[in-house]
Amino acid sequence: MTEQREVLAEFDAAGVLAGLRWAYVSATTRALEDFSEADGHDAAWLGNTRFTLFRNRLDRVFHCERYAAPDEHDGLDELYARLSERDIERMPRVAPGVVLRSNLNNSPGWAVGHRRFLLAAGEFGKLDDLSWGRRSGTKQRVALQREPNPVQPSLFDDLGDSTRPLDLDTYVVAHSLDPVSRQAELIIGRPKPNAGGGPAWAWRADVLRAEQGASRRRTAAKPLSIAPDTAPDAPVRLRADRADHTDRAGAGER
Repeated sequence: MTEQREVLAEFDAAGVLAGLRWAYVSATTRALEDFSEADGHDAAWLGNTRFTLFRNRLDRVFHCERYAAPDEHDGLDELYARLSERDIERMPRVAPGVVLRSNLNNSPGWAVGHRRFLLAAGEFGKLDDLSWGRRSGTKQRVALQREPNPVQPSLFDDLGDSTRPLDLDTYVVAHSLDPVSRQAELIIGRPKPNAGGGPAWAWRADVLRAEQGASRRRTAAKPLSIAPDTAPDAPVRLRADRADHTDRAGAGER
């Protein structure tokens, strides 16, 4: 079994792929609904908001951080707060403790067993052309991980061995959005060093389309149209000590 199939099978069985799809569609839909040029919002606002909501919804669906192990009363109030009825209905049921928060430096991450994934935003239609050399030191270290059983040896293999190994096998979930057409992309894969240009991925798969048989190299991800959510926010009863709580986590790396 190739690494791609093994990773996708493990993440699928743990609910990671379904959780990623739900979280990103929910976050992108909410960000687009709240976006208003009349209020002074711009591309930076949309990108930061989308990332913050994406991170928040990943913590919700995987029961991490403030959403850990919700009970049937107050915990569910907080878990469902500000979610639409459609979001609540479609949220995958992932048992608490299956997926854990596993940040790497300042980059938010989540892990199942010995495998972790981080987030990276990119330009719509250009996720295959991400330049890891222009990203943070954290993402560069992730790209320098040695690929198991590579099809073709890399000039960076020796460099990767000279760096301090990561504590977990780490992958990247890359996401993008075209706010005009409302087309979104979401892929997961193993990044590869490409400081001199070339493909950004040793392998990657389209999460929104769940194409586990995607090509190892450069088959384009298929964007998904994000439709406005006309369902109202579900009514919830927040405890008094939580009513004014805001998301305290730092924005981290996008």
